[in-house]
Amino acid sequence: MWPFRSRPRPEAPTTAFETASTEGRLIYAIGDVHGRLDLLRILVGRIADDLSAALPTGRPMLVLLGDYIDRGEQSRGVIDMVMALRERSGFDVRCLKGNHEETLLNFLDDPTTGPAWGLFGGRATLKSYGVTPPQGVNLVEWEAARDALADALPERHLAFFRSLSNSLVIGDYLYVHAGIRHGVELEAQSERDMLWIRDPFLKEDRPFEKFVVHGHSPTNAPYFGPHRICVDTGAYATGVLTAARLLDADRRFISTEAPQPVETAETVQPAWRRPFTWATPDQAAAAGQA
Repeated sequence: MWPFRSRPRPEAPTTAFETASTEGRLIYAIGDVHGRLDLLRILVGRIADDLSAALPTGRPMLVLLGDYIDRGEQSRGVIDMVMALRERSGFDVRCLKGNHEETLLNFLDDPTTGPAWGLFGGRATLKSYGVTPPQGVNLVEWEAARDALADALPERHLAFFRSLSNSLVIGDYLYVHAGIRHGVELEAQSERDMLWIRDPFLKEDRPFEKFVVHGHSPTNAPYFGPHRICVDTGAYATGVLTAARLLDADRRFISTEAPQPVETAETVQPAWRRPFTWATPDQAAAAGQA
């Protein structure tokens, strides 16, 4: 069992975030779960083991960075577990919205978005709620699937999806699903960017207003840079679900598997996210890469 410590290489430039504050709180930030209830159970167990050894002075916080659903087969079970953690665990649980939760809500409002949602994981979510997903693009079938999902979706789950926040600030850290746009004040960031942004955020080498902890853009190992951390390790495809463990400037990772080398700003390849690909919302509708 770990966590293991991760740092930029010694020659990495000094940044103001080396003394970042979590206001003394021990915070665990979990990356994209995508319907992998099995992995979430393992990871929360390892977080609990770490917590029992850490003996924090205050109530620890658990931050989930969004994308609970789609792709994996246990989306409904993931929502049940997250809600149980929020209601009955010893953690202060904060839940953020991902682009996949936004897409589910959009589908409930507009079933014509169903074929696009189905391409990037929505069929798995429908199945988890007992709804047979259409296999094609027939909009009559997708409207029927929307109606069936609306009937099958527990009111508590719908309220959960609608209650999700776009971001969270604790001390010097910003928690957000996808990222933010440089040069835009936090209060003015668009929801679209916070849920969908990739290249303009990932390739930005200037510091942001806060140290950013995010998911959304899968990496082969958790990414640690001078201005941000990414903990989306592609759980639905890799079987590895990761959390960042943060206590002021002490930053570590806890995972469901033995740790791989951490990617840093010096080691990550120009392709940025191997072997995963991604797309804008419009491209995702055609290629299913959200």
